[in-house]
Amino acid sequence: MSANRVGEGRPEPTPELSGAELLRWYWTLEELTGLARRAGVPARGGKAALTERLAAALDGRAVPAPAPAARRGGRQLKAPVDGASVIPEGQRCSQVLREFFLREIGPGFHFDAFMREYVAQGAGRTLAEAVAHWHATRQRAAEPQEVGAQFEFNRFLRDWHGGHPDGTRGEALAAWREHRARPRG
Repeated sequence: MSANRVGEGRPEPTPELSGAELLRWYWTLEELTGLARRAGVPARGGKAALTERLAAALDGRAVPAPAPAARRGGRQLKAPVDGASVIPEGQRCSQVLREFFLREIGPGFHFDAFMREYVAQGAGRTLAEAVAHWHATRQRAAEPQEVGAQFEFNRFLRDWHGGHPDGTRGEALAAWREHRARPRG
């Protein structure tokens, strides 16, 4: 990556950028989507894939095809459900499931990564087994979890608060704005 230049400001997201320059800066999904539309690049998909397509297009390289849209098909559980209800293929973390888990587990329930993955991969298992999975994963869920690369803002805030335990939300947001205004690397 290019060296940071003193006083360098973040450029506007225009089709005149190079792919390398695009990759040097933090962009919101809204900015990337707008740039994709102006550059004639498919704008769907996640932020990382969109950034990759834009960088290729800006550099005159072949643009990778966007990933096919996720299939939303499949039967979903409908109320009423109980512990014997079987999770169907393609089940989403729905309000029906949330209400069941709140009833069975209590107000501390939330769809964390462990439960989202269990529901997504749990076809053929029962909701009673999902409740047991919730209880079995609470110790691991209490440990700090890796924040995915696509959640750069969340990673930044976690790291910032780790270094500034008494910092306020306003200070953290100001630090974020300063961080994203600088080039990466």
